[in-house]
Amino acid sequence: MKYTLISHPSITPRLLDTSWQTLPDGLDELFIKRIPLWKRSIDIAGSLFALILLAPVLLAISALIKVVSPGPILFKQLRVGRGGSLFTCYKFRTMTLDADPTVHKEYLEHLIDSSHSNERPGDPMQKLDRDPRIIRCGNFLRSSGLDELPQLINVLFGQMSLVGPRPPIPYEVERYPNWYMARFDVVPGLTGLWQVSGKNRLGFNEMMRLDIQYASNLSLFLDFKILLMTPLVVFMQVREMRRNRIPVPKTETEMGGKQ
Repeated sequence: MKYTLISHPSITPRLLDTSWQTLPDGLDELFIKRIPLWKRSIDIAGSLFALILLAPVLLAISALIKVVSPGPILFKQLRVGRGGSLFTCYKFRTMTLDADPTVHKEYLEHLIDSSHSNERPGDPMQKLDRDPRIIRCGNFLRSSGLDELPQLINVLFGQMSLVGPRPPIPYEVERYPNWYMARFDVVPGLTGLWQVSGKNRLGFNEMMRLDIQYASNLSLFLDFKILLMTPLVVFMQVREMRRNRIPVPKTETEMGGKQ
């Protein structure tokens, strides 16, 4: 399987190896799985319905962020999508403007590197200790997943799907071994098989295997199953974190400099 080359100055020569060959214009669809019509139809209908239904919630969260922290309401970050294409991912901002992404970058690199060890399965993808850079109400937005709601715009535009692998950051992809690349066969999603299969108890390799498993077994039934499981999984996760009084884990798309 070949992929379209990611052409962006933040991508290092690590991606310029033989497994990431630039494809002739118009031929990339021959090498990347097409998006099923049923999936795109559900994404358009679902994202439009959710944006309309949740409009009061979106406005309320926007006003709350504006009150508790100066600066923009949304946080925008480049992510890697289907076939290696870059897109701007939207989230509600939950960190201060001066938040340094280096800490998250180093932590993410540690998670990837630890997963390559033959002596242990790799560290679970849990959040770092309490982060003073998080704004008031930020922990609530993160634990409830409400900070992810602006990604419905990405879904509507076709850059993401309601269901799929979490969209990685370019510098994260630089450290991927070649077998990880199969996850780019499908569009990244708001929720996915990893999110409902253990998430923060799993290491990086386990997440990748679940992402590739999803890409290989894409089906309408699987998408509906994941969508139905997601609310309960989020509820159980938040309840567990509050019961244990430990910081709530990061959501799937905030690795590496979430603000």
